[in-house]
Amino acid sequence: MQRLLLLFPTLWDAKQLEGCRGPADALDIVFVDPPDAECPWNFDLAGYLDRLAREFPDVSGVASTSDYPGAAAAAILAERLGLRGPSPRSVLTSGHKYLSRLSQEASVPEAVPAFHLVDPRAITPLPMAFPCFLKPVKGSFSVMTRRVESRDDLSRFLRRPAVTEFLTYYVHLFDTLLRFCPSLEIGARYFLAEEFLTGTQVTVEGYASGPEVHILGVVDSVLDPHTGSFLRFDYPSHLSSELVARLSDIAARAIRHLGWTDGLFNVEMIVDPAEERISIIEVNPRLCGQFADLHLHVDGLSTYRTLIELALGRPVTRGGSGAYGAASSFPLRVFEPSRADALPTPDRIREIEARVPGSSIWIEGGTGHIFDDFDVPEDGQSARYGVVNVAGEDPREVLSKFRQIETALACRFTALEPRPV
Repeated sequence: MQRLLLLFPTLWDAKQLEGCRGPADALDIVFVDPPDAECPWNFDLAGYLDRLAREFPDVSGVASTSDYPGAAAAAILAERLGLRGPSPRSVLTSGHKYLSRLSQEASVPEAVPAFHLVDPRAITPLPMAFPCFLKPVKGSFSVMTRRVESRDDLSRFLRRPAVTEFLTYYVHLFDTLLRFCPSLEIGARYFLAEEFLTGTQVTVEGYASGPEVHILGVVDSVLDPHTGSFLRFDYPSHLSSELVARLSDIAARAIRHLGWTDGLFNVEMIVDPAEERISIIEVNPRLCGQFADLHLHVDGLSTYRTLIELALGRPVTRGGSGAYGAASSFPLRVFEPSRADALPTPDRIREIEARVPGSSIWIEGGTGHIFDDFDVPEDGQSARYGVVNVAGEDPREVLSKFRQIETALACRFTALEPRPV
C-alpha cells in the first residue's frame, strides 16, 4: 500500500477526500499535525522536516493544500526525499507577491498592474497615483491589506503597531522557508503597492504534469456590493468562452514561466469588462480546497484526486462530465461580534447532506462559540462561521437548494458588545 503524507491539514481536507475513493482505496493518507490553522508563528520548520524525513524515508508522496506554510514545506520535503512535486523555488516565488509580480511582468506583462515594493522602514515616494492598493508581500486573506488614499495615509498605516507586530510574527515562517532557497534574496518584511483594480473577480484553477500545464476551469467570485464580502463562488464561470480562453492562456503562461511542475495551482484574476482588461491578483501555489467538489459535481473529478495522482506519480485522470450542470460555494457570515446560540452538530450536518444531494457543509465552531475576530477574513468586517457547497441542474436550482440547507441548519446568534477600537 502506498502512503501519502498530507502536511498541515486544512478545514477542507477530510471531507473533500471522501470524493477521492478511487485512488484512496489502496492508499494510506497520513494527516501530519499541526493543522494549518494551529501552526504557531515560531514553529520549528527545520526540525519538523528533518523529523518527517527520518520517520518516513519510504513514503510514496508528499502534498499539502495549506497555502502557508504547507505548500512550501511539502515541496521542500518532497525534493529532499526524491519525490514528485513542484520545486521549492517555484512555490516560494509564487507565494512571495513581489517576486511573483516580477515573474508575471516577464511572462504576461499585459496582465500585470503597476506595482512597487515598499519598505516600511524607509518609505519613499510611490511611482504611481493615489489611491492605490497596499498588501504585504506575504499575507493571507485581507490581513494588513487596504486602499491607500495618500502618502500621509500610507505612512500612518505602516507606522501602526499592528503592522510592526505582523512583520515580526506572521511572516517569520516565510522568512524561515526562504532560507531553504537562498537564491531568493528578498525577504518577506515588505509591502507591495499596486494600481487599484476594479471588475469581476475569478479564480483559474489548473495543474502541471511534468512541465505541461493544464487548465481545469474558471470559478466566478460574486461579491456583495455593499460590504465587499464574497457572497458565493460559482462554477463553471458565467463569462464568455472567449474571456475564459484568455484567462486560461494568461494563467498558463504565468505558471510556465514560474517553472511549475507536478502540482496544482490557482490564479486569482480580475476582469474589467469596460476596458476588456484582465489583471492577475495573485498566484497561489496549491489547489483551492473549498472548490474541489464543485469540480467533482460538474466535471466528474475532484481536484483532490488530481493532487493524489500528481504526488504519487500516477497518470493524471482527466475530467469529463459530472452529475450536475452547476455548483456554488456559499460562505456563511456574521457581521458583528456574536455568540452562537445554536449551530448544527456533526450528526445534524450529515443528515442534511444526505437529504440534499450534491451538498457539503462545513461549520466552524459550535454552540457557545464567540465569533469576534474580524481581522483574518477576506473582507475585514465579518467573521465566517461556515461554508455550504451545493450542486444543481442549473444556478437557479443551486440557489434553491442552498436556501433549503440554510433553513435546515437553523443557526442562531446573539450580538455582543462591539470590540473597543
